[in-house]
Amino acid sequence: MAVDRDGDDSGRPVPQYPIESVDNALRILLQLAEKPSLRMTEVSKYLGVATSTAHRLLAMLQYRGFVRQNPVTKEYEPDTSLTTIAFAVMKHVDVRDRAHPILEKLSTALGETVHLGRLDGANVYFLDSIESTRAVRVGSRLGATLPAHCTSTGKALLATCSSAQIREFYPREKLTAMTPSSISTRTQLEKELEAVRERGYAYSREESEEGVASVSVAIGMIATNLYAVNVSTPTYRMNDGVREEFAAALHEAAREIANLFA
Repeated sequence: MAVDRDGDDSGRPVPQYPIESVDNALRILLQLAEKPSLRMTEVSKYLGVATSTAHRLLAMLQYRGFVRQNPVTKEYEPDTSLTTIAFAVMKHVDVRDRAHPILEKLSTALGETVHLGRLDGANVYFLDSIESTRAVRVGSRLGATLPAHCTSTGKALLATCSSAQIREFYPREKLTAMTPSSISTRTQLEKELEAVRERGYAYSREESEEGVASVSVAIGMIATNLYAVNVSTPTYRMNDGVREEFAAALHEAAREIANLFA
C-alpha cells in the first residue's frame, strides 16, 4: 500500500520522498499504543501488505528490541526499546512547570513556604519553591542541594527506597550533621525511615536549619526520578495539630502532581 500523500489526521504534511517501509514500521508501533499485542495477520491487513512483508517488518522491529513475540500466543508485544524511549522522553518533561500551579495553591491554602524536591543520591535538590507572604517565614531553598537525611523532603524520599539503596547511599555508619538536631548515624536514619513509612509523611525540626520545621510527603517516581513536596514554617508555628494538617494537604497535593503524569 502506498503512503497516503494527503497526510493523516494529524495535519502533518507527508515528506517529499517518503520511505514506505519506514512508514509501515512506524505505523506498527503506533498500533501498539492502542492494542497490547498484534498478530501478524492483523498487521498484514492493517498495512495492506502481504504476510511475508509484515513478517519482515516485525522481524526487524524485534531485532532492534521494539517488539517481542510471545512464545505461547505468537502475538507481538512491546519490548524494552519502546520503554527506553518512553523514559528518555519523560526525563525531559518539565516537572517543575507542571507542578508549579499546585504548589502555588498549596502555599496559599497553608500560608507557608512550600518546596518541590528531587532525590539525587544521598542529597535532595530543591527545584521549585513558593515563598510565604507572611512577615515571618521560611526562605526559599530554590536551587539548593542538601543532605537528604537532614531534611524532611529527603527523608520522605529515602523512605521510598529499599534497604539496599539506603546502604548504597550511606556506606558508612557516621553521617554528616548540619545542626545539633540532625540525624548523625545510619542506624538512626534507618529507624527514622521506618517511622516515616508507618506515619505516611516525614517531618523535621531544626535538622537542617535552626528555627525551621517542615513536613514532607513523597510524590513518587516521575520518569526516572523521585519527587516530594514540602511545607516549611518557623518552629514556633509548628505543633502536632498543624503537622497533621500539613500532612493531609501535602498528600492531596502529591496525588494531584502524580496524576499529571499518570
